[in-house]
Amino acid sequence: MDWDDLRYVLAIHREKTLSGAASTLGVTRTTVGRRLKEVEESLGVRLFDRSDEGFSATAAGDELAETAVRLETEIHVTEGRILGRDAELRGRLRVSTVDFLFAGFPQVFSSFIERYPRVELTVGVSNEHASLHRREADVALRLDNRPGDHLVGRRVGRVHFEAYAARALVGRMGPGATLADYPWLHADERSDGRWFDGWLSRHAPGARVALRSDDFAVRRRAISAGIGVYFLACFDGDADPELVRVGARLSDEARDLWVLTLPELRNNSRIRAFMDHVYGAFQANQRALEGAVTSDSGDRAGRSSPDSREGSDAPLRRPGPS
Repeated sequence: MDWDDLRYVLAIHREKTLSGAASTLGVTRTTVGRRLKEVEESLGVRLFDRSDEGFSATAAGDELAETAVRLETEIHVTEGRILGRDAELRGRLRVSTVDFLFAGFPQVFSSFIERYPRVELTVGVSNEHASLHRREADVALRLDNRPGDHLVGRRVGRVHFEAYAARALVGRMGPGATLADYPWLHADERSDGRWFDGWLSRHAPGARVALRSDDFAVRRRAISAGIGVYFLACFDGDADPELVRVGARLSDEARDLWVLTLPELRNNSRIRAFMDHVYGAFQANQRALEGAVTSDSGDRAGRSSPDSREGSDAPLRRPGPS
């Protein structure tokens, strides 16, 4: 086998579908299917079971994917060392992201600084998209299912959101409390909160709104203080041992996480190094981004949810619809 074979196996293993793997690799769905067939025939073993829900790895597929991840990591490390010798890998780099993403994954940025100490990193956090065209930032870490065709980049994960409450609040409400019984947080009345009004009317009719604010930090502190319930990115809520899920996931509101830049900046060594680094750093955090429930995180407050996806060696590409 060669690395190119492993790239295809790893993409299918991560994306679970031929279409998803094709999008990751920048090839056609037919090419992915053909390459998988060739690999399985050359090894004489089935790597994936096919079903209507997608591709599920066999034991052999899991083992091969684990090998591919190790090789991918080694390639990242080697590329980083080579880039680290580049005389141009110094100077300023301005990155835009959202506050809760930086707060949830500061190690992504600290490890880049440690790896490339001569790069002067500036991180701007805002809930509004920084304009790369106006050079408000060189790179953007952006939550968007349709980031547009005027930028290039990679999708590094998918972020899911769920409603969280303080454990103390859950204790006060008791085990029989419904979503409608809880106090909720909301946006300022001057903002467009119609989507949330509609959600509450469907899933928590008659619920009381205890506090309104357009400031994420205010709402985040209000959740921790037990003032009310609101939606958080699962990686944020699950990381706080004093918060608990209350059984309301915004399935339709999940967002792809992209690292993006301008086409004309794609070959800048600092930008390329940062984008490669970000992709690699987030691969170990896919389950956290997706809000996968583990034994030590993401426990629920006794209710069920009512609303119940690129290789670093691939070239930067224009993001399309999810």
